[in-house]
Amino acid sequence: MANRYRTLLAAMATSVVLGPVAVAPAHASTIAPLSVTFAAADDVFISQAEPAKSFATATWMSVCGSTCGSATAGQRIALTRFKVTGIPQDAEDVKVTLDVLSARTTDTTVSAHEVTGAWTEAATTWNTRPTLDETAIGSHSGFTAGTTAKLDVSSVVTGDGTYDFALTGTSATATVLMSSRETGSRGPKLTVTYTEGTGNEQTDGPLPFSLAGTAQLRGSAKKVFAHYFTPYPLSLDNQAPASDYYARNYLKPEGESGKHAAYGGLLRDRPLGRAPVTGDYALADFKTEVKQAIAAGLDGFTVDILSVTSAHWTRVQNLIKAAEAVDPGFKIVLMPDTNGLASVDSAALAAAMAKLAASKSVYRLGDNRLVVAPFKAEGHTAAWWSDWMKIMETKYGIKVALVPCLLDFNKHRDAFAPISYGFSNWGNRNPAANATLTANIDRAHSMGKIWMQPVSVQDERPNQGIYDEAGNTENLRATWKGAIDGKAEWVQLTTWNDYSENTQFAPSKNAGWTYLDINAYYLTCYKLGCPKITNDVAYITHRAQPVAAQPGYAQTKVMKLRGGSTAARDTVEALTMLTAASKVTVTIGGVTQTYDAPAGVSAKTFPLKPGTASVTVSRNTTAVVKVVSPYQITATPYVQDLHYRAASSERP
Repeated sequence: MANRYRTLLAAMATSVVLGPVAVAPAHASTIAPLSVTFAAADDVFISQAEPAKSFATATWMSVCGSTCGSATAGQRIALTRFKVTGIPQDAEDVKVTLDVLSARTTDTTVSAHEVTGAWTEAATTWNTRPTLDETAIGSHSGFTAGTTAKLDVSSVVTGDGTYDFALTGTSATATVLMSSRETGSRGPKLTVTYTEGTGNEQTDGPLPFSLAGTAQLRGSAKKVFAHYFTPYPLSLDNQAPASDYYARNYLKPEGESGKHAAYGGLLRDRPLGRAPVTGDYALADFKTEVKQAIAAGLDGFTVDILSVTSAHWTRVQNLIKAAEAVDPGFKIVLMPDTNGLASVDSAALAAAMAKLAASKSVYRLGDNRLVVAPFKAEGHTAAWWSDWMKIMETKYGIKVALVPCLLDFNKHRDAFAPISYGFSNWGNRNPAANATLTANIDRAHSMGKIWMQPVSVQDERPNQGIYDEAGNTENLRATWKGAIDGKAEWVQLTTWNDYSENTQFAPSKNAGWTYLDINAYYLTCYKLGCPKITNDVAYITHRAQPVAAQPGYAQTKVMKLRGGSTAARDTVEALTMLTAASKVTVTIGGVTQTYDAPAGVSAKTFPLKPGTASVTVSRNTTAVVKVVSPYQITATPYVQDLHYRAASSERP
């Protein structure tokens, strides 16, 4: 498969800095595919008409719609569980089907859904049924007695693990399937078909693997959005980057008439610069950012709506317009911010959201409910949001699937649960606080809600005088681990471009594409299973100063470590993604150290020292890749700057 990441990047505005053109890797199509079949570990069906009855010993399963047999409440759902083992990590061309044997000929449709709640074969009844993901994974229409039907569930089977599925139908006629209690093990099966990697699939693109195509990534039920913050678009004045508004007013302590002097300037990083453009530059820039996000494998943006009248409101509308022009499949999730909208009443907010909802790029669920994910939802009471949702439905005919992003999930979850489709929180930005993320996800699932997990790089806020210790890329890896282990339905990258809090994933002056490149690997693990490393890549991350270094500029406000954060550290990290075990040489400030890195993904840290930092990967005494950080480390910074820089061996 050609590297679509590189293909999409090449189509962007020429002002975006790009790496070398990728070549298509050798494909494994000449190798005979392998198939492994797993019998159901558990299966049962439940009946709404007999809500307290267990059908655990039945030799068949019934799937039927809510009016089954002309009953007013006759829905039947089948549940099945599989334990998958032995699938190699380098498996390619993976396809997974849920196979069911029909006991009756019916012209019906059955859909597969992920089961998000707990259940057991012996004890589950309609009254104790688990929660299900509303989005269908795959479906099959038309059943013939004695014939196997296959439902494609490739998008959710990501490798070894336990997978629970529900089979649902809409017809009043029952679809009858064999269960695992049937003699001869004629019950549901999961068939995994794949080809083994050849070991020769080297790529020459910026990534250590070949990123799947847009259709395959979007085919996953799991969604990855990035939080878009409207104060920081690519350009604020369409000027050259050396003298534009960012350079003049945000990066310099004396900018904006000295209003940011106390903390050494508002920002430490900025979007990648570009030359001035003609025409509607703001819309053109939003199109560029949409293309960047698509190239990185994202499903869309959650857009922070700070106003319904100002320049920020215009930017929200332009972002939606840009998404619709570039690719309507790239979705915009509406995220009204209760901080910025504190004085906007429910009627005005409903009118504004209804206007945005007219775009086909604004995200809706399969049942056409509009997804709204308010930031700091607890800024209004649950009753306030309930009234607002009623206005949306009664005045504008729009049903809302509310996914509140709460600053304090555990305090407010119970109040919001009755009106919410799912939950999210803003999360933390340090490894210590992100060590047990699955607890919140499990709690949301136990309440029958989906979860949108925040995934972050770092957080340093000069104007607020506070920072988190991200531990190089440790926090990024920890938050992705939480999303994957907890089986979060959605992920929100926090953030795409909030440069005032230094949480950005977007291509920037101080990190280039590095954080998006690293993120692409974990995004793929989350959606499709971890890909095989086919291209040796080394990443280097470090600060440009020791934490305790005093700035030369007379700052009166300096950042202090947030309470509860991982302890501050001064380290350079080598993160490698390698096709085979290699020798890694790390040089920092003229001091060289070596270590042996395994194949796959690994990270190792070394003490920060003033000077230049570099990482070289060698195999059989030959250098394979090398990255020299373009960011000098100094013990005497001009202003305090605790933002982690990043560079890649595969990017200029």
